[in-house]
Amino acid sequence: MPLCFDMPIDKLKTYQGVSPLPSDFDSFWDKSLSEMRAVKPEIDMKKADFQVPYAECYDLYFTGTGGARVYAKLLMPKNAAKTKSLPALLNFHGYSGASQQWSSYLGYVAAGFVVAALDCRGQGGKSEDKGGVMGGTLRGHIIRGLAESADKLYFRHVFLDTAKLAEIVMNLPEVNPARVGAYGGSQGGALTLACAALTPSIKKIAPVFPFLCDYKRVWQMDQAKDAYWELQDYFRRFDPNHLTEDEAFNRLGYIDCQNLAPRIKAEVNWIIGLMDTICPPSTQFAAYNKITSKKNMVIYPDFGHEAIPLEADKTMQFFLDL
Repeated sequence: MPLCFDMPIDKLKTYQGVSPLPSDFDSFWDKSLSEMRAVKPEIDMKKADFQVPYAECYDLYFTGTGGARVYAKLLMPKNAAKTKSLPALLNFHGYSGASQQWSSYLGYVAAGFVVAALDCRGQGGKSEDKGGVMGGTLRGHIIRGLAESADKLYFRHVFLDTAKLAEIVMNLPEVNPARVGAYGGSQGGALTLACAALTPSIKKIAPVFPFLCDYKRVWQMDQAKDAYWELQDYFRRFDPNHLTEDEAFNRLGYIDCQNLAPRIKAEVNWIIGLMDTICPPSTQFAAYNKITSKKNMVIYPDFGHEAIPLEADKTMQFFLDL
């Protein structure tokens, strides 16, 4: 077995992360969830242009925190209203992207699932990003709001969008709220973790090499490049002497999935490549090791941040008994 590029596997299995946990972390997210629930969602659900004989496809919009209109694709089996106890899956996409093509979800619909796929604010899809923060936003979304306050962090709002989408789907008359799962890769893996942490009634999740974990470890490894490049850009532009480094990493702690991980109650099937230089394995293990619910990690020693053999098949098999 090749050696993992950042630390040996035996150390990965006990690694607990180096990024800070803010002292008011739980109260911060409890307050944030209360804010989310106080926003009138103003749900708009219309039949999409894309339709197939055995499914019903909808464009779904809702209002999230900050007044942003957020979009998701919603698909369900034909005549789903007659069943009223269907399982549902939430899907989250990779960084800068958007939900997949409608046809990508039809396998799950054919298997009897309702599927909702979120477009993250201000990325490649149809969701709105209200912005309105101080400081730089040029190089990415991790640092959006970092110069101002934790409440302004971009990913705080996106994490809450995942929880609101889960709430909306769980309240659909066709869905059994006790049979809901979530999945996604990279940023989508991070949002899968965040959604399950903020919606502990979610039953199963399948994250694939999740992003947004253990930011300080990324920095210490000199891996603040590629997807994490904006961390380097932030310090180079706004704090070249690192005078506010502790404050910055503490603030990032509010949107660090390793800190959300202990809140997860779902069963977890986690897929990781040990040669992942985009989302280093140690950062992922920092989150995985803090999950106390039933969990399993599927390790691919020779693979990095790339297409993983049989990943989609393994994920579907995992969800079929939801």
